[in-house]
Amino acid sequence: MAVSKSKLAIGLLVLGSLGVLFGTVLVFVGPIIIDDQIVKNVEINPKNDLTYTMWKDIPVPFFMSIYLYHVVNPEEILNGEMPMVEQRGPYVYSEKRWKDNITFHDNNTVSYLEYRQYFFEESMSVGDESDVVTIPNMLVLGAAAMLEDKPYVLRVLVSTTFKSFNEGAFLTKPVGELLWGYESKLVDFLNQYLPGMLPSSGKFGLFSEFNNSNTGQFTVFTGQDDIRKVHMVDYWNGLKNLSYWNSDQCNMINGTAGQMWPPFMTKESTLPFYSPDACRSMELVYQRSLVSRGIPVYRYVAPKTLFANGEDYPPNEGFCPCRQSGLLNVSTCRHDSPVFISHPHFYNADPVLLDTVIGLHPNEEEHELFIDVHPETGVPINVSIRLQLNLLMKRVSGISETGNITEVVMPMIWFEESGYIDGPILNTFRTSLVVLPMVMECMQYIFIGLGLAIILGAVLLFFSDKIKSQMGVRLCPDVAPASSTSEDAPLLQGTND
Repeated sequence: MAVSKSKLAIGLLVLGSLGVLFGTVLVFVGPIIIDDQIVKNVEINPKNDLTYTMWKDIPVPFFMSIYLYHVVNPEEILNGEMPMVEQRGPYVYSEKRWKDNITFHDNNTVSYLEYRQYFFEESMSVGDESDVVTIPNMLVLGAAAMLEDKPYVLRVLVSTTFKSFNEGAFLTKPVGELLWGYESKLVDFLNQYLPGMLPSSGKFGLFSEFNNSNTGQFTVFTGQDDIRKVHMVDYWNGLKNLSYWNSDQCNMINGTAGQMWPPFMTKESTLPFYSPDACRSMELVYQRSLVSRGIPVYRYVAPKTLFANGEDYPPNEGFCPCRQSGLLNVSTCRHDSPVFISHPHFYNADPVLLDTVIGLHPNEEEHELFIDVHPETGVPINVSIRLQLNLLMKRVSGISETGNITEVVMPMIWFEESGYIDGPILNTFRTSLVVLPMVMECMQYIFIGLGLAIILGAVLLFFSDKIKSQMGVRLCPDVAPASSTSEDAPLLQGTND
């Protein structure tokens, strides 16, 4: 038996209404489901295979690219002329990071030590670790600046010690030795008679402390009780505050450990983190939105105030004594050695610094640090941390090795730590935390749109059936019958008769 159009229209109307209802429910319930799924995945919990593995073992490509500033005119510098440098590198090292001694606590925090290990990647490097480079001798020039206010006799004695070990103001050695350590009789002498003066008891190198080492014990929130606190640092080496700086604000340990952040970020959110290498907390700010490896991200960069001096930016007064903006004095956490951190090539620094050294060419593309973060999860997709190590050089009377050096903050080396999610981890992340939520969001509008279309079709079908019925009723009186009625039959008969 054929179904009438009216009944079909009513059935379609019910089906369309259900589609609209289901889609509308998804509009309100869908985001809650998605957010709940994100919360479960980003909290630090061994049951979450994806994000816990990313947090614990960091199974993504990580590299450190190192550039050294080769001193072209060391003799002229000792005579008071302006330093001239040439950038050498990059010398690229793959970086393996992993967490150990992981301990979960009852207050929803977890403690761990994170270790790092470096392996030279010749195919990715411009040169080899055997390349010979000349850089300032940190042992001599650093000690000279530290002893400037000490008794003259002591300075002469130290200078005599330098001469006895053939140590000069500049050092010419292979890159590998400069970075990871070299044999030095002076270092052996200082470690024997002045233990603790140097950061390392073995070979002396710019990065000798980094390899096969950890960054201290972090205690961070797991987010299981409050997702807004996930990855935020509670303690570092048992401390809630530092003692390096001159104000409570500058000594605060803020943000995360610099690997992940709480989810549900907005463009007004900042990216705070504590860096043991910089001995301070830092905060990046939103710059722009983009797509990185198929994933929508927010790019965060360092504000110009990050390394500004106290005069240009009063909240940084606690990091002083300061020099020009763009330099962070880290001597208080580097054994009082006159060491400064900046952006590479003095990018975003006081322009006067570029007038003190020949060979620097700062630009945003090569020297700006940034972190690209997926805002819904707080997971970084692409990271590039770029920093420069500088040494204060100056003439110090009594220490003849300093000659007539004109006081200058001398760039020694800059490095870029970069990493990005790739391979199976990227695919899993994109599917679980990007594609599926997008599909769910699309489905709600598909159900609503499809439901409305079905309702519209049902209404048209229903009224078209009614219109046809009404037209049929109107047409019936105008149609003549094909045969005579019974009342006319006698008349017809009489006529025939």
